[in-house]
Amino acid sequence: MQLTCVEELAGFVHASTFEDLSTKAVEQLKIRVLDSLGCAIGALLSPPVKSMRKLESEFGGTPMCTLIGGGKTAPDRAALINGALVRYLDFNDSFLAKGETCHPSDNLAAVLAASEYVDASGKEFLVSLAVAYQVQCRLSEVAPVRERGFDHVTQGAYAVAAGVSKALGLDVFKTANAIAISGTSLNALRVTRTGKLSNWKGLAYPYMASCALHGVFLAREGITGPLEVFEGNKGFMDAVAGRFEIDWSKENLEAVNRTILKKYNAEIHSQSAIDCILLLQKTEGVRAQNVDSINVKIFDVAYNIIGGGEEGEKKHVSTKEEADHSLPYILSAAMIDGKVTPEQYLPKRIMRSDVQALLEKVQVTPSAELSSRFPNAMPCEITIHLKSGKTVTKTVDDYEGFLTRPMSWESAAEKFSTLVYGLIDDERKKKITDMVTHLENTEIRELTESLTFSSSG
Repeated sequence: MQLTCVEELAGFVHASTFEDLSTKAVEQLKIRVLDSLGCAIGALLSPPVKSMRKLESEFGGTPMCTLIGGGKTAPDRAALINGALVRYLDFNDSFLAKGETCHPSDNLAAVLAASEYVDASGKEFLVSLAVAYQVQCRLSEVAPVRERGFDHVTQGAYAVAAGVSKALGLDVFKTANAIAISGTSLNALRVTRTGKLSNWKGLAYPYMASCALHGVFLAREGITGPLEVFEGNKGFMDAVAGRFEIDWSKENLEAVNRTILKKYNAEIHSQSAIDCILLLQKTEGVRAQNVDSINVKIFDVAYNIIGGGEEGEKKHVSTKEEADHSLPYILSAAMIDGKVTPEQYLPKRIMRSDVQALLEKVQVTPSAELSSRFPNAMPCEITIHLKSGKTVTKTVDDYEGFLTRPMSWESAAEKFSTLVYGLIDDERKKKITDMVTHLENTEIRELTESLTFSSSG
């Protein structure tokens, strides 16, 4: 009998090995693990995560998997809370396709929990994470769902299930059913990232990942799912994505090499624009108090998501979630403070009159020419009109962390060090960094043990 699409995907997942990874892919995976752990540790004191930890403590969970920052709980709850930590700052990696953007490191917490559960080696963890990256990135390319009203979390349901199934060592049949259960059940709406943004912007993926991991464990116990989840009547193609083709027998594990890292703590499509305004400030000596107006030309995806286009206006900013998805706020904070870090999203910073006044002077417009170059470039043109009558303009195409200028291990380690400053001591910081450096020769329980500490270090 002809295999269904999900059975073909399961075959790819089951057949993947560490030896399939190129040296470059291994190095890039390790950089993203370090980057994700830095984001997670940097978010330990965030209000939503504190609330989730309180609830987990009340409900309880069999202590099998490590919570970053201390404690143990059940695998699905570890995936939820650690996933929220990775995602909360909105500082983790991204993958850009023409019709979809996603954050593949959102898969890390679930794969890490599953890997710790089975005492996996570093190599086993890396190949499982690579599988999740590959599935999510490739589905984002061939089956985008944003324009149909669904969120990139939707493709993530297939990626998490694939990566966790690999980590747990499921056979092809159980892997197919695990992916089918997850993909059928966890279709997220794009309203999460439109209009007035809420905490759910940073929690939608971790919540899905927790549920997906639970679904994989159900399949592990023999529960079956609809194996025509992709192509069947009212399946993913009919109801969500439209028709597409992907030959999993020809896939590799190299998608991680096409993901990008954030230099600044802001929504991914803002990165080159932040670089642009900081360069203008440096080269032209522009100061916020001298600005009459700021005109930003940018590609349409950035305009629609963070510039005031189809996903909502971006001038009314009062929360962290609204601020890091508002290009007017992000650029205003960058110009005034000279940086965009978690500091720029503290409530007292967001509501200060200087940034609130300047963001009103920022006008964002989409450019057809710039849009045609995305996602191979991240082009932006900023023109600043000064009160003196002088006008300055600068155009940029990328930033450090983009495909054309990948972030080095040294830069990633510096970012990690900055994010964890004051939360862990230098000895633990070095221990975590060294373990990730040699992750293919490290047992996962060694890594997770290093992530158990109090927030004071």
